[in-house]
Amino acid sequence: MESNIIFNKDFDAASIYVMKIYKADVSTVWNHFTKSELLDQWWGPKPWRCQTVKQDFRAGGIWMYAMIGPNGEKGPMYAQSQYGEITEHRSLDWMSAFCDEKGKINEDFPRSKWLLGFTGVEEGTKVTINIHYHSEEVMKKILEMGFEEGFTMGLSQLEELIG
Repeated sequence: MESNIIFNKDFDAASIYVMKIYKADVSTVWNHFTKSELLDQWWGPKPWRCQTVKQDFRAGGIWMYAMIGPNGEKGPMYAQSQYGEITEHRSLDWMSAFCDEKGKINEDFPRSKWLLGFTGVEEGTKVTINIHYHSEEVMKKILEMGFEEGFTMGLSQLEELIG
């Protein structure tokens, strides 16, 4: 399947820009990015899967999740995102961090700022994601961990899920 994902890396600005168009209405795509029961179906590259530990979808709220391996193993790290500004069906942002199972932030991996936009277009919904890292070094470390391949796979899984 042709995924049509744009994934641009700007090392000078320590940021990544991702764009994908889904053949679904904005509210459907929005729900798949904001409701844990839907996020758990696609967030994370197969054979791994996402398992939400807790989600409080509001400004200042937290979405915390574990990655579950093909044999049921968790981790090695959990992740959490603290929501910032939310404009229903239009945009949201969060600060992403790695953490332990209790939610304690792993300071070895500085947080990243995610800005997500949802725009109705003729083909369906255009999702834009801007991820800003603390430094070029941090961005390279995340990419070395397989972020581009894993996130691209997750976005393609979402496409399969919503048609």
